Amino acid sequence: MDWLLFFVCILATWRITHLVQAEDGPFDMIFKLRKMMGNSQVGKMMDCFYCLSIWTAIPSALLLGDTWPVRIVYWLALSGAAIIIEQLVSGHKNQ
Repeated sequence: MDWLLFFVCILATWRITHLVQAEDGPFDMIFKLRKMMGNSQVGKMMDCFYCLSIWTAIPSALLLGDTWPVRIVYWLALSGAAIIIEQLVSGHKNQ
């Protein structure tokens, strides 16, 4: 396994998840998208870092893994690592 690529994928998963969940984005595009989604299932998911990290980890897991069992493990590991980074950065114990 390429540890550098894995680490970069962890950072990318955290960054995308944080952007969608907690930031307005360039030209307020993310804010407008969250507002447009409102109280729908997608809108609720965009408010939950834990939920959103599951979905944003998928592309990296597909890139890293060469078999489906390995991709699933990477998927969960990337989401978990992004959550740990978020907890460290934000100082929150739970969301």
